[in-house]
Amino acid sequence: MTSLNRRQLLTAGAAGAVTVGVATTTTGSAMADERPHGPPAGRVTTGAERAAASGWSVLRGQKVGVITNPTGILTNLRTIVDEMHEANAVDIVGVFGPEHGFRGTAQAGSSEGTHTDPRTGITVYDAYGADATRMTELFRTAGVETVVFDIQDVGARFYTYVWTMYTAMRAAVAVGARFVVLDRPNPTGGSARGPMMTTPYTSGVGAKEIVQAHGMTVGELARYFAGEFLLADAGARLRQLSVVEVKGWSRETTYAATGLPWVMPSPNMPTPDTALVYPGTGMFEGTNLSEGRGTTRPFELIGAPFVDYRWAERLAALDLPGVAFRETYFTPTFSKHVGLVCGGVQLHVTKPSRFDPMRAAVEMLVAAKALYPDFDWRYDTYDPQRPYWIDKLTGSTRLRTQISAGAPADEVIGAWRRELAAFNARRRPYLLYRGRGA
Repeated sequence: MTSLNRRQLLTAGAAGAVTVGVATTTTGSAMADERPHGPPAGRVTTGAERAAASGWSVLRGQKVGVITNPTGILTNLRTIVDEMHEANAVDIVGVFGPEHGFRGTAQAGSSEGTHTDPRTGITVYDAYGADATRMTELFRTAGVETVVFDIQDVGARFYTYVWTMYTAMRAAVAVGARFVVLDRPNPTGGSARGPMMTTPYTSGVGAKEIVQAHGMTVGELARYFAGEFLLADAGARLRQLSVVEVKGWSRETTYAATGLPWVMPSPNMPTPDTALVYPGTGMFEGTNLSEGRGTTRPFELIGAPFVDYRWAERLAALDLPGVAFRETYFTPTFSKHVGLVCGGVQLHVTKPSRFDPMRAAVEMLVAAKALYPDFDWRYDTYDPQRPYWIDKLTGSTRLRTQISAGAPADEVIGAWRRELAAFNARRRPYLLYRGRGA
């Protein structure tokens, strides 16, 4: 099968939303932590670990399709697919690979294609870029009765795994399958931030109307999607939605404090520090500055050949809570400005509880626009109706036009305050975990 690239993925829009009730939900409270190699008492336990400890009872007696990637591991660092297969505890009829693939061999905007997994002999279907119709075909081909989703998300609307999950939820409705989420912590915490997606700008990097940093786990998002969007888009509710909850996690818990290993969810998400800044600095994909791809600290290193020391000085003078800006120079090995020395900044998150990635990134954009005549927005000729990538990332033309007109950061951020408050109120019934941001 030919895989879809990011450009092709963006050509498909999404339908509007209506409010509906949530499908019957199981949150995994019956799961017992039984296995001797589980995490120490008091540490965070993922939904996958809890399901494994129960002998995968939540999946027993069903033909199971698994959507996962290298992050879908247990504390022994083995993927849930290998564990299920070798234990002969789950009837896996197919694995469905998202962007970067099931085993994680593909770069951004790519997938592994449909193939037979050499370790397990299980068919791996290429699900990246699949719309609901295509995903439904894949589920029917495999004979799926229960869909399992287990991927470590990073909390940003433009990270594509949550849209693979939503597409799979729509397909599960079409084939009458159960849907099970093995939940994992949100490494950015539980507070929602940023602008709302608007329907005209929905795409593969933001298929439905949620805010840019949603502050939810994938289990909570699945509940939100089921309650807010699914009936309108799929014509019915899920047969059953089950979320096996994370044990021991609260919304203000940093990833470092969970005791969980960090597995890169994608090649350019190397550390939990990357995830902290990504909901904000990911917007630099929509500019002609390098977002640090082709370096060892993507999304923490931002710059361009025309940037000098003044950017770091101006940002440092703002004294933003929880973050410091250091003047730096780097040479990307791929993506933008390959082989060219870029001046710029490195973000150092000094206190995650006080750090606001959206505030930091908006201040960076405003300062770069003011300082450098060469600053520009990325323009994509393949989409003449919506040519600016930043509009797809932020959900509308508003942020771009405000910054282009010279608006200060307070004005840019203030523009989304009301819609953010409305989203916070709307998501509250779907939250599963306590703590700041609930």
